[in-house]
Amino acid sequence: MSITTDAPARRDDPSLAQPGSRVDRRAIPDISVVVATCNRPGTLLEAVQSALDQAGATVEVIVVDDSPGHTAAGAIDRLHDPRVRYVANRRPSDGRPAVARNMGVALARGALIHFLDDDDLVADGYYAACLAAFADRPDLGVVFGAIEPFGVDQAEIQHQREYFGHAAHRARRCARLGHRWAFTAAMLFGPTLLVCSAGLLRRSHVTALGGFDPGLPLVEDVDFYMRAIRHGGVQFLDRPALHYRIGPSLMRQPGREQMLLESYERLQGRYRAQRGAAEFMTLKLLAKGLGLA
Repeated sequence: MSITTDAPARRDDPSLAQPGSRVDRRAIPDISVVVATCNRPGTLLEAVQSALDQAGATVEVIVVDDSPGHTAAGAIDRLHDPRVRYVANRRPSDGRPAVARNMGVALARGALIHFLDDDDLVADGYYAACLAAFADRPDLGVVFGAIEPFGVDQAEIQHQREYFGHAAHRARRCARLGHRWAFTAAMLFGPTLLVCSAGLLRRSHVTALGGFDPGLPLVEDVDFYMRAIRHGGVQFLDRPALHYRIGPSLMRQPGREQMLLESYERLQGRYRAQRGAAEFMTLKLLAKGLGLA
């Protein structure tokens, strides 16, 4: 099914409930995989296939095409898989994946949501492991696992392996404390513990949070997961979650470091305003005391 839209489809739209259609409500999937894509049809197909190939979980894949030329349409048509749904954004966001991801959430039907980037690959068995974790803890909001970089630039891959190896070490340290506060502090004040594609969330929690913040120029995924962890708690699965494709370092782009600083100032300022100065400073001290910052 192909949809061209600049607004989410209504959840009571009868066209979404035709027997035998790709969105038959009688066959609700375990996981809705939302893939925001822009001008990467080749890696997009690899990403989508990695989700479709997961054993032990039923999935639907919602591809939101955020490219001006809707370059993903032909690639998705060639899949011929009824589990995959294509959505074209008539008003492309100009590089703000938060917009496309939020559109996908509005169309999702699964109890769990996975925001998969269009150049990443889901690790074998990850969905089944996440389903077990959520089943064990009905109150749990977020699950994420370890990240394995891959690509062609060996020097950059080694750098990223060291980074995500340290991130996993910090996540284990947070997990030993057994509560969400250490994870929240680590996300708020330290290097991120995960990338967008590494986590799964309950759809009800995503809706309660209002989705991603399209106003953040960078780290909208860090902001989103930090809020989600604070809201619904988190479990770290100490196993591969994601094969993370490494390309040219974006940090070398002019002005990016300043944008990164401004984005963190915005998300920290909003947290302080919403949760209060006392909680904000307590988490700051916690992050420093545990070596998470």
